[in-house]
Amino acid sequence: MDIRKAHIDDLELIVPLFDAYRQFYKQSADLPNVRNFVKDRLTNNDSIFLLAFANGKAVGFTQLYHTFSSVSMKPFYILNDLFVVDNYRGHGAATALLNASKTLAEANGQKGVALETGIDNPAQKLYERLEWKKDTDYFHYFWTNKN
Repeated sequence: MDIRKAHIDDLELIVPLFDAYRQFYKQSADLPNVRNFVKDRLTNNDSIFLLAFANGKAVGFTQLYHTFSSVSMKPFYILNDLFVVDNYRGHGAATALLNASKTLAEANGQKGVALETGIDNPAQKLYERLEWKKDTDYFHYFWTNKN
């Protein structure tokens, strides 16, 4: 499994993966808006995409967002998205993407990498096997704008 940081030239590799990721979470296919969203992230350097390749084919990605901890006054990444196509699940792509995220964070002097997942997501076992620690000290809340 080969992992590399994506660039704007990789847009058309990311778009179908990102659209499939959204559909996995019960969103409608929307290639034009996905293309615009991903293009904006890459063009504006709002996030970092890492791509997983198997036999030269893009089979997965993760997206990391930059943020900061006010308390520690250090930057860290939020791993917001992780996706591997069905045929390549269980072949090490997710492990490679998670490990590449940690390596990138270390190389860029980040405090760490945060992620959140559903309480029923079986990937929790993978996260814990790779030494990600479940936060048992804090609750996460989210306010939704109704407009």
